[in-house]
Amino acid sequence: MYCLTEIEAAGSTFGNYFRVTTFGESHGGGVGCIVDGCPPRIPLSEADLQVDLDRRRPGQSRITTPRKETDTCRLYSGVSEGVTTGTPIHVFVPNTDQRGHDYKEMSIAYRPSHADATYDMKYGVRAVQGGGRSSARETIGRVASGAIAKKILKHFSGTEVLAYVSQVHQVVLPDGSVYHDTVTLDQIESNIVRCPHPEYAEKMIAAIDAVRTRGDSIGGVVTCIVRNAPRGLGSPVFDKLEAELAKAVMSLPATKGFEFGSGFAGTFLTGSEHNDEFFTDEHGTIRTRTNRSGGIQVVIFSVTLSLSVCLPSTSYLESSVGYGYVLDKGVCNF
Repeated sequence: MYCLTEIEAAGSTFGNYFRVTTFGESHGGGVGCIVDGCPPRIPLSEADLQVDLDRRRPGQSRITTPRKETDTCRLYSGVSEGVTTGTPIHVFVPNTDQRGHDYKEMSIAYRPSHADATYDMKYGVRAVQGGGRSSARETIGRVASGAIAKKILKHFSGTEVLAYVSQVHQVVLPDGSVYHDTVTLDQIESNIVRCPHPEYAEKMIAAIDAVRTRGDSIGGVVTCIVRNAPRGLGSPVFDKLEAELAKAVMSLPATKGFEFGSGFAGTFLTGSEHNDEFFTDEHGTIRTRTNRSGGIQVVIFSVTLSLSVCLPSTSYLESSVGYGYVLDKGVCNF
């Protein structure tokens, strides 16, 4: 008889009206997603998705994982003659650089701060090669479905979504050094660390190179901005947009922190300092003079959202220190 935790294997689907299910494993045949709820008659092609998939693709610079994958996507349903049909969209990306033999030792050892031991304890079985569903290759399905979502938002409301690296280890972009109303994708893509501030981008790259040569790793923070977001998205109480976004972002591999607007730094301010004062602009639109709430006051109020997610250093060690060796389902730590 299985215990309850062993049979509850759901958790690969997110969303209500726009519903995304990701599938596949790091060293299996491939990965991808099923998107349900996309409106019909939206122009969509594989090339539209490939732009973002290429930005996610491994092996594109010395500061990323060395795995070589083309991450070429295929649309198998939901699109006809270049437009969406309103039916589920199936996106598939084959794995072409599977190297399961690289993980032979993992059959007898749990990697520290990975999901190996967790999966084994929950299900009694695990995908030894690359961590299976806990691998970062699962995010291919999120990137592909996100590209579709961005196209829908752009089509209906002119919404633009951008993200950039705002911190690497102890190199932190100063507040106000990136103007969220004008920063462009070209500025973000101008360097391999994807920081729109050239001076700090060089410092970040140098910090990564310094630990990379020692066989170690460091973490950082990614800041995401959403411009021209439709007002009124989100619903109290449990369906606040902050809560929905937090769930989506915190389910990414390795994430350990999430904040909207001023986030944790807001605790250093008094109520009068943290207030986002209202005013009416020249077009008669009610706006706020500051955006410490990150654009959300229960539901979206501001037309620019700002959120950040922290990703600690990759839990990778070149030596075997910290590994737990499996002995008849018991664990011996070294």
